Amino acid sequence: MPPAVSATVAEIQSQPGCWRRAAELAPSLGGVLPRPGERTAVVGCGTSWFVAQSYAALREAAGQGETDAFAASEFPAHRRYDRVLAITRSGTTSEVLRLLAGLGTTPTSAITADPASPVVRAAGEAAVLDWADERSVVQTRFATSALALLRAQLGEDLAAAAADAERALAAPLPEGLAAAGQVTFLGTGWTVGLAHEAALKLREAAGAWTEAYPAMEYRHGPVSVTGPGRAVWVFGRLPEGLAADVAATGGTLVAGSGEATESGSAPESGSAPRSGSGDAPDAGEGPRSGPGPVYDPLADLVRAQRLAVALAEARGADPDRPRNLTRSVVLD
Repeated sequence: MPPAVSATVAEIQSQPGCWRRAAELAPSLGGVLPRPGERTAVVGCGTSWFVAQSYAALREAAGQGETDAFAASEFPAHRRYDRVLAITRSGTTSEVLRLLAGLGTTPTSAITADPASPVVRAAGEAAVLDWADERSVVQTRFATSALALLRAQLGEDLAAAAADAERALAAPLPEGLAAAGQVTFLGTGWTVGLAHEAALKLREAAGAWTEAYPAMEYRHGPVSVTGPGRAVWVFGRLPEGLAADVAATGGTLVAGSGEATESGSAPESGSAPRSGSGDAPDAGEGPRSGPGPVYDPLADLVRAQRLAVALAEARGADPDRPRNLTRSVVLD
């Protein structure tokens, strides 16, 4: 009899369908989500905060209006916004509810998974993704579905991203990552939020040592922890010269989404071992695990989620029941 699939694994595997459903839903939520031109703050806690970071970068890049992302507990009360959007899976997170209660006449919206949760009553308008709710403590499909919804609302076509997620679920994990003693996740623009979320997933599920930074910050200190048996995973564009910097440490580079360099050229000779870059190795390049597909960055996050589960299971941990965590933080 095959072993039972954990709730976390089942939820990770369901993401391509969830993203397609989110894209179909987006056109009907024009009155709920931020309107073009509105000065918007997006708030959340934990994973939801990282989704907020990614959305804020995407919305500004799309010319939809000034957009800031905050941890709900760090919202600057002196600032004025046309709308505050809260993201909360449970709809019960204390910091989010307290913030919404204190915003007065500022228009508010929420994205949540529970139609009966307090945030639906606290926010002026709500988008309910109950079909993306989760049994697991560790968030996967709700967070990515919320971001898929927001990307679709900005006019993006999510069909390719969903197809990439299916490939990310079927493909082997990047070689050597299961044995890595430390992983640094990097991103640029909207993928900085994905880097933070990937790092959080490995910490939550497996208690792994992970860090996350904007990619160009890597040389300003974080490079010091990279070395043999450790890895650097880049979401989106790989800045020019960074592959060589990782190679010099002896660390492994994973770059499976976005262009290889700022110019879009193949990685320079002497780069670190790479997994899933989608580029053929140059002559003279260091050892690599072989070329692979290039994924939408959100689909690349699915690979990181799978790695989190694999690390948890290898360490004898239960990804459905992470240490010291609850499904929602409700403060007295």
